[in-house]
Amino acid sequence: MIQKKSLSIILLIFGLLVVAQVVVPIANYKIWEMTNFEKSFLVSPYPAGTSEILGVSVKNQDSFPAFVSDRKRLTPVPYSQFNMTIGRLGIKEAKVEVDNNDLDKGPSLLPGTALPGERGNVFISSHSSVLFNNNFSRLVNLKVGDNIELMVGGTIFSYQVVGIKVVDPHDLSVIEPPDSTGRYLSLMTCVPPGLNIKRLVVLAELI
Repeated sequence: MIQKKSLSIILLIFGLLVVAQVVVPIANYKIWEMTNFEKSFLVSPYPAGTSEILGVSVKNQDSFPAFVSDRKRLTPVPYSQFNMTIGRLGIKEAKVEVDNNDLDKGPSLLPGTALPGERGNVFISSHSSVLFNNNFSRLVNLKVGDNIELMVGGTIFSYQVVGIKVVDPHDLSVIEPPDSTGRYLSLMTCVPPGLNIKRLVVLAELI
């Protein structure tokens, strides 16, 4: 009887922990959304009828609208991965797949977008699974001024967050850099965490 009672308590605690892992990130996002709505971080959807832009399209993958790029590089990339560190989020040397359209592999650089340190926009996407809160579900906690480091080999490229916004899943404009001369980094994930209703985009600039 005592063993059954102990097992029930353990299962209850485990269930509460799982629920907390799901509920807390979503609640944090909704609080962030309400407090930042009046600051014009939320933008209208990308204009209808523009489903493709510069070799990139939005395609449904298992009912998930995903950016898919057919862009090809003139020169092959000499590495298949690089590392990303985001101090505020406790993310240290997370691996980013280069030129990859499959987000199931983790954080991925959209094919054909800028490489770390290059002029243009380094565009990285990942899912926002809420279980264990160990990925891009925490992007909502970033602040303007925070640093994001990309490491290729022994070279570290430091970017500083300059803006955060929420867009429609079909808004391809976030792929392009704000200007033609700067060096930028964009991180994109689904919001609310675990759902694919909108996209959260963090824009950072090389410092």
